[in-house]
Amino acid sequence: MSYPYGGGYGGGYPGAGGYPQQQPMPGMPTPGGPPYPGGAPYPGGGGAPYPSGGPNLPYGVQPPGGMPGQLGFGGVESAVRSGPGGPGMPQPGMPQPGMPQYGMGTGYNSGPPPGPASYNPPPVAYPAPAAPGGYPTVTAPMGGAGGYPTAASGGGYGAPGGYGAPPAAQGYPTASAPGGYGAPSAPSAPTQSPAYHTPKPQAGYGGYSQPTGAYAYSVKEQGTVRDHTPFNPEDDSAKLRKAMKGLGTDERAIIDILGFRTNAQRQKLFLQYKTMYGRDLIQDLKSELSGKFEDCVLALMLPPEKYDASELRRAMAGLGTDEDALIEILCTRNNREIQAINAAYKQMYRTSLEQDIAGDTSGHFKRLMVSMANGHRDENQAPNMQKAQQDARKLYDAGEKRWGTDESMFNAILASQSFPQLRAVFDEYQKLSKNTIERAIQSEMSGDLAKGMLTIVKVVKNKASYFAEKMYTSMKGLGTDDKTLIRVVVTRCEVDMVQIKEEFQKKYQQSLGAFIRDDTSGDYKRVLLALCGERY
Repeated sequence: MSYPYGGGYGGGYPGAGGYPQQQPMPGMPTPGGPPYPGGAPYPGGGGAPYPSGGPNLPYGVQPPGGMPGQLGFGGVESAVRSGPGGPGMPQPGMPQPGMPQYGMGTGYNSGPPPGPASYNPPPVAYPAPAAPGGYPTVTAPMGGAGGYPTAASGGGYGAPGGYGAPPAAQGYPTASAPGGYGAPSAPSAPTQSPAYHTPKPQAGYGGYSQPTGAYAYSVKEQGTVRDHTPFNPEDDSAKLRKAMKGLGTDERAIIDILGFRTNAQRQKLFLQYKTMYGRDLIQDLKSELSGKFEDCVLALMLPPEKYDASELRRAMAGLGTDEDALIEILCTRNNREIQAINAAYKQMYRTSLEQDIAGDTSGHFKRLMVSMANGHRDENQAPNMQKAQQDARKLYDAGEKRWGTDESMFNAILASQSFPQLRAVFDEYQKLSKNTIERAIQSEMSGDLAKGMLTIVKVVKNKASYFAEKMYTSMKGLGTDDKTLIRVVVTRCEVDMVQIKEEFQKKYQQSLGAFIRDDTSGDYKRVLLALCGERY
């Protein structure tokens, strides 16, 4: 038998021999014919007319006289004039309003080619899938393509030989950072298919309330040393050669150039100087300068990962260990910086950083330093409030609640969780214990281990405040801890020195510049002030 409609992709199956052709059912249109005008049943059908639409139907309310004019056909009158359909019906074979058409773009919603006149329209487009409970929609980071941004040439330690961003994997842009010392950014949003809509984010993280308090903020970082424009390495090289040639040295000229160029520009200047004069700029500086001024200028000339590697080596060389230097470097750098330091250390000293740390430290402090030197913190972890509550309970049970302390539990959580997650943990801990996490660490631990744990907490909560405190303690009282002062100024001047100066003023009611002027002198003072963006 043949089908009573001529719809589909063809005219129906041919009638098989011996079977009589059937007549249309009462109330149904003639095979291949148009529906009865106005949606009414054919005479004899007795069926209800087509509904005119409503809020719960897959088509809109029909205006009197049919659909208004739409793209592709000329409205009510043209629809009546130009085809066999009733009023408001589109031309046979023409696109249905609101339906995706074949060839109109890629995606799951693209349909097959339109069929003959009586081809039934495909179902309405798939509805947007429901958002998984509690997971916010992933969005691309502001300021360009997501993922790991390309290291900007200004601010920070980006450079030939600096902490360069790793090659971007497809779909993940490179991380923008002030120079080489920049924080990794969040991954970009996955490409959405046109057939699906981005689900609306649910309230809170993982179904819990939104984080508040100390960990609910975005960190802004800005250096005081930025790309010098216009940068002319040939002209700078000539000025440096003139400053060191012959009798005497023009230290002011050296400060005016090296104190106002980023590390990336200094590395280019190093190569240009050797190209023009066949001389090593660092060796010339060593022979012409002396004292703390020399130490600071030579620190400026090293790529950042090599400078950090050399400081770690110095901290462990010979008798005794400079634990403060180990803590400051290993507990404040991000994964990319730590991994670059490890590679530089291996290249420079033919041994691994972890091996030297293990040989020079001991106990729980050794375990913490090895964990931090591993450089595998989960930096992309978004705050999960349920996990934060669980980890806060683990810390409480490992410390205040028991006799003695399970230091390994503190190590496991503080060395592995992301900074936003740790802020949530610290907030939940205070709710649980009524003590801050700092007070708990101070009461449960001592010595270098307590210093290391507290440094992680301070950096998680406010890194600029931590470095402001380091600079203050390096200069307060009698004498100056010049190694620490130089290290902080050199490594932060391109990253977040603007914020460090603000925190210094808030904490100590005195400007950082005034403190440096009172505690240092000569060209050493002038180069520090230049790097901190102060008048000298």
